[in-house]
Amino acid sequence: MIRIGHAWDTHKLVENRDLFLGGIKVESKLGLLGHSDADVVLHAVSESMLGALALGDLGTFYPDNSEKTLGMDSKVILKECYKRVLENGFHLVNLDLTIYSQNIRISPIREEIRKSIASILGINVQYVSVKATTYEKMGFIGRGEALACECVCLVEN
Repeated sequence: MIRIGHAWDTHKLVENRDLFLGGIKVESKLGLLGHSDADVVLHAVSESMLGALALGDLGTFYPDNSEKTLGMDSKVILKECYKRVLENGFHLVNLDLTIYSQNIRISPIREEIRKSIASILGINVQYVSVKATTYEKMGFIGRGEALACECVCLVEN
């Protein structure tokens, strides 16, 4: 049996926060605002896996009003979500991600993000696709106020 999961995550860009994308720290004057480290890439990947198995959303397991999850490393979230996939008798076939960013260039760090995600999950990097696009200066992403990531995953048992 195969299952498909899809997720979208977005966080506001603010000063005085580190920027994490795909488990790597990115040099930037702005970072993402969130209860955890706000890594939109790892959040989208994690939630797509939960969705593929109809397990709920990130808030189900990592509420944004919990002291336990405050400042949480999204690499831990991703590992725990993939553990749930494995415990349900499934494994990841592939990930297809699109990062939406107007001013932070993804192409110079694309391969590092792919390798980071593959390493966290213990899979071959060939199963991780990372793409990026702008919002053509439209909306909150286009104005440089936020970043977003969308992920589709395929799992099978």
